[in-house]
Amino acid sequence: MTALTGTTDYQQFFIDGDWTDPSSPRTVDVRAAATEEYLGSVPEATERDIDAAVAAARRAFDDPQGWSRWEPARRREALERFAVALEKRASETATRVSSQNGMPIWLAQQFEGGFPALLLRYYSGLVSDTPQEETRQGVLGGRARVIREPIGVVGAIVPWNVPQGITFLKLAPALAAGCTLVLKPAPETVLDAMLMAEAAAEAQLPAGVLNIVPGGSEVGAHLVAHPQVDKVSFTGSTAAGRTIAETCGRLLRPVTLELGGKSAAIVLDDADLASTIESFFASTLLNNGQICWLSTRVLAPRSRYAEVVDTVSGLVSSLRIGDPLDENTQMGPLVSARQRDRVESYIAKGRAEGARLTVGGGRPEGFDRGWYVQPTVFADVDNNHTIAQEEIFGPVLSVIPYSGEDEAVAIANASDYGLGGSVWTTDPERGEAVARRVHTGSIGINAYVNDPVAPFGGIKASGIGRELGPEALHSYQVLKTVYLDASSAQA
Repeated sequence: MTALTGTTDYQQFFIDGDWTDPSSPRTVDVRAAATEEYLGSVPEATERDIDAAVAAARRAFDDPQGWSRWEPARRREALERFAVALEKRASETATRVSSQNGMPIWLAQQFEGGFPALLLRYYSGLVSDTPQEETRQGVLGGRARVIREPIGVVGAIVPWNVPQGITFLKLAPALAAGCTLVLKPAPETVLDAMLMAEAAAEAQLPAGVLNIVPGGSEVGAHLVAHPQVDKVSFTGSTAAGRTIAETCGRLLRPVTLELGGKSAAIVLDDADLASTIESFFASTLLNNGQICWLSTRVLAPRSRYAEVVDTVSGLVSSLRIGDPLDENTQMGPLVSARQRDRVESYIAKGRAEGARLTVGGGRPEGFDRGWYVQPTVFADVDNNHTIAQEEIFGPVLSVIPYSGEDEAVAIANASDYGLGGSVWTTDPERGEAVARRVHTGSIGINAYVNDPVAPFGGIKASGIGRELGPEALHSYQVLKTVYLDASSAQA
């Protein structure tokens, strides 16, 4: 690795516990979301590099004295070293992520700087404190020992929006379980991934346990289909997830897919949005609208519709747009010119389909450089409108009217997606009753927070499987049954 003045350029991959030369001179170049200036580069992987990384992970997993065979307490010690090394780099990690994808720095310090170490400690502790086998008395007279074993080599593919936070949704439970991994970060956010590789090297994780190989969708497809990979974990678009699911289905390969969302914020007729406005912002527009579980459909009762539209519009118009590295910025740029074009195309569709623009709709004044879009609110939106059905992945909210709780629930459920959601009310019991009727993988009442102890994931087009909670750990394990006293059972 060579750090240039003002930029960070890497010439090698992290494979088999060491910095390894790439097989191609091609690079992934990264630019700042706020200024469009060059930030640095990493090598771009080829299929040959993926093969080398998978081979290293395979050797590490199959080693009879290696990581997969270590006692959980020993792995916990290694993962604690990893957590400490990450914490030493937390500030730099947050800065790199904010610079690359536009995430406000105060959020990056939480999601990207702090969350990875927390997850490592949670999962290594969970494995250490939970018996990994049990003996069951059989009804036929014998006994059965049920053993949880690590699933094997994991291919992990992560997106650019919350790159380190999402990476450790996969790495933490997989490593704690005893798996080895090949990680392919998104091309837009690779500099943070290489910093994380430096932390892994400092922590002296055994060779081959964690391999980091940046590249595009082609090498990602090669990783997914690789014959020596035992499980795939992917976070990204629903379209890409379908393709990955097809490949894994043919191979009978376990897969976890955390995909898109179009969640609903159901504002009940007794809600007091003014008193929960910070939580409402976090549930609907966090990270410049670039989070899959955000409640971007705001369902408002007709009896208070104008008031809710005014409140939401007032919130959005008051947001401080600025440099993501400024602590006071609430809304930074989008990750790329392509993403800005995508969001602007949806704003144009909203106008064309007759929705009423109340705030935003263009580019903010004074930002001639960077991929900025004004946070935008549409009122008088029909749930069948394109902006209410398709994931925009930007700071665009649709306020949809309803009459009565039954219609609100029906509108919330009238979506191809089912990932997140929220209910806003002064009566928590009423809120929970409504939340139970919404078809989704997770939903919050007067807030939305992913807690490590609870499973997170979607239904319908939002994915397959769960991350977080003990359920995530179990997805990186396989069950083996050893029949004891079998002869007595047969007799």
